[in-house]
Amino acid sequence: MGFTHYSGPASNFPGKNQWKSFEEIFNANKPEMAATGNTGEDIGRIWNAVKECAKIGVEERVIFAIIMQESTGNVGVRTTYNNDGHGTAGLMQCDGSPGFPGQHGLSQEQITSMVRAGTNHFKLNLQDFGNADTADCIYKALREYNSGSVNQNDLSDGRGATPAYVSDVANRLLGRTN
Repeated sequence: MGFTHYSGPASNFPGKNQWKSFEEIFNANKPEMAATGNTGEDIGRIWNAVKECAKIGVEERVIFAIIMQESTGNVGVRTTYNNDGHGTAGLMQCDGSPGFPGQHGLSQEQITSMVRAGTNHFKLNLQDFGNADTADCIYKALREYNSGSVNQNDLSDGRGATPAYVSDVANRLLGRTN
């Protein structure tokens, strides 16, 4: 199923009641994760890492949707660089995350360390918008995670980053895949 484009304020995006379960989203994305060169163990360890890092206070579905948006679940994803020249590495492509470019067959600790770094970063974004487990707060925090700033009237205003980022993650939360 293709992606639907959402834009405008958070109220224009799908509500949490429309999101699929973590298990449904994860299982729908297994073929994409396997296509990156991940081992079956890597994929299982991503599941474990998401479950563990959700204890930080970020929903499993959101953590995993960010992983799929940022790296397609590729544990060996390359490190990219943001506009400030800082490396954004790991499964969640975030500043300060460890990365293992080109490597697969990683340990649970290596995979969890990448997910923990991204989840901690996103948790700070959530706190900037009230730290609530609501779609409104999550969508605004997603915009900030990707671009560093937020036009609350148009979450597709990427301010130099990926304009469709929040829309794409919303589609992933609905269970859609690339």
